[in-house]
Amino acid sequence: MIAVASRPDPHRRLIVAPETVFADGPAGLRIEPKRQNDPNTYYATAFPVGTALASTWNTDLIESVGEAMGEEVKEYGVDVLLAPALNIHRNPLNGRNFEYYSEDPLVAGKIASAYIKGIQSHDVGTSIKHFAANNQETNRLAVNAHISERAMREIYLRGFEIAIKESKPWTVMTAYNKLNGTYASASNDLLTTILRDEWGYEGLVMTDWFGGYPGFESILEEGSVSDVVAQINAGNDLLMPGTEAQREALAKAIEEGTVNEEAVNASLRRILEYIRKSPTTDNYKFSNKPDLEAHAEVTRKVAAEGMILLKNEDNVLPFTDKSGSIAVFGDHSYSFIAGGTGSGDVNEAYSISLLQGLDNAGYTVDEELQNLYEPFVAQAVENENKRREEIGLLADNKRLPEMLPEDKLVEAKAKSADVAVITLGRNSGEQFDRKIDDDFYLGQDEVKLINTVTTAFHAEGKKVIVILNIGGVIETASWKDKVDAILLAWQPGQEGGNSVADVFSGEVNPSGKLTMTFPIDYNHHASAANWLGEPVQKPTDVYYKEGIYIGYRYFDTFDVKSSYEFGYGSSYTTFEYSDLKLSTSNFEDELEVSVKVTNTGEVAGKEIVQLYVSAPANLVDKPSQELKAFGKTKTLKPGKSETLKFTLSSKDLASFVDDQSAWIAEKGTYTLKIGASSLDIKLKDEFEVSSNITAEKVNNTFDLDTEMPVLKN
Repeated sequence: MIAVASRPDPHRRLIVAPETVFADGPAGLRIEPKRQNDPNTYYATAFPVGTALASTWNTDLIESVGEAMGEEVKEYGVDVLLAPALNIHRNPLNGRNFEYYSEDPLVAGKIASAYIKGIQSHDVGTSIKHFAANNQETNRLAVNAHISERAMREIYLRGFEIAIKESKPWTVMTAYNKLNGTYASASNDLLTTILRDEWGYEGLVMTDWFGGYPGFESILEEGSVSDVVAQINAGNDLLMPGTEAQREALAKAIEEGTVNEEAVNASLRRILEYIRKSPTTDNYKFSNKPDLEAHAEVTRKVAAEGMILLKNEDNVLPFTDKSGSIAVFGDHSYSFIAGGTGSGDVNEAYSISLLQGLDNAGYTVDEELQNLYEPFVAQAVENENKRREEIGLLADNKRLPEMLPEDKLVEAKAKSADVAVITLGRNSGEQFDRKIDDDFYLGQDEVKLINTVTTAFHAEGKKVIVILNIGGVIETASWKDKVDAILLAWQPGQEGGNSVADVFSGEVNPSGKLTMTFPIDYNHHASAANWLGEPVQKPTDVYYKEGIYIGYRYFDTFDVKSSYEFGYGSSYTTFEYSDLKLSTSNFEDELEVSVKVTNTGEVAGKEIVQLYVSAPANLVDKPSQELKAFGKTKTLKPGKSETLKFTLSSKDLASFVDDQSAWIAEKGTYTLKIGASSLDIKLKDEFEVSSNITAEKVNNTFDLDTEMPVLKN
């Protein structure tokens, strides 16, 4: 079916009979604050970006975020939030990684599931996206992703499978890209065989805006059209926003009988079923007055819990002395980034800067530095905004050039201030991927700033704290030993400055952990050699030669050292793991695991427990270990303990065996590992599987359209 949007803007209206309303996410409801013939102004809450949410590893907390978002969706008269986005972090340079959750599909799936449950508890819908393998922005409308079936099922579909089965999102949005030669929006393997037949999904499937076209140029051509017949036949119910050319092509296909009548009827039925349960159809009297004040408290809390303490030499943090002053350096200390750009942006009423947060917490920021930085940064932001306005829709993100205070001034501040704070910022968004130089790696101005400040402050016996106000991974190995503490604050939403201050002061003990690997060198990533595809300028084909070896699966298996490993995160306290118990040493259908965690430090805190499994590899090669479950303790006071329990099924233990089209848990000895990160393994035990277990038999799908050697262990 085809529906026509009144305009492809942040408050998208899908015109059917009756009307139903979609709006962007995923860091909060994206609506325009001003409306025609309405003097009022309407704002939504800017929540932390996806990487920050996932870094909490706290599904209960994420569900509460979803509940807050869901109330805004409903009370602003919206039926479906176009979120969550949970594509895998195949490579650290993906421009939209900030919207996504992890390099690991289990983490991505569980976080997305909690998010969906929270939103849909208000009887409004979500649209899980981008289905599937939308892992780059460069030529995203037409690039052909060549991916093995095993990699698709184990890595790029597994998170979607978890979230769809557990939380039943109202809609699924297909990706722009091709999969082995077929557009995702026209892939029968993806939309019917897997999504509907194997996973049992009964909801609505829609394209992304103009999905199925080879590029924006063709969309603008008079009479251009996607392959409407293929899209409908594959199980794509709704073409967004819908064009006259598409409408005419479908009408002609129906008249001539070249489109599957059953597919058309099925799409009609699913659209009508969706419309029937939408709040708009029920004539829900939305208030336009969601509880934004309460939601601000939610975002402040979740942002703080998602922050990750990467380094804390000599317990610099928490910094509790408020009697002196803090020398605050770095442009983004004065232009703090709440969230990314593009459809993941939110029109919030306010955004708490780092300086405001420190001031609210009772700290004093060096006034001379502030007076120098603020006009410089204001001009830099104005210049960047002007550049983006002149370019328009195709404008990429540029990093602000760092102001470099004179050495004598920095030396003077090292004498007068108690501590130095340097904020490093990064931003990105739709349509553009990040760059290696001056983005993933620090710019020379940033390197000079760190060197100047650390030299001066260390000469006076004083500490330097770096705050990372970023949405995705940057290089840290070359400079982390120069500074004393590193707090990864992510892009923490509209209450970001307050959330940083909560952690900085010790009001909140940081408990976030990495859901992706921070490499020492960009080229250490398995996908680096195949990133973006060929040809380089406008790739038409990208080859996923790394197969299943994404993130820690590659780093741990091939012994590639990282700067910070998957699952890493420090705390202001310490934890002890003990009493690992397995319900059986001979696995048949299910295995129950329990482990006790005790706070052995001096302050209250939470700990994230990660369960990894090393499996036999006779039928297929396998990573050295894979995350199979995780959990987070409640807040534990010093000396207190909590026992966490996990249940593993045969599907959890299984790998996809391509030549048998089945998920199989191989016979042999399995090593179960309980870790504080993928490398910090605290406890181990073993269990046996006496014979191969076929956990699930599936259909043969995603045949490669070209020969492609895949990395194996």
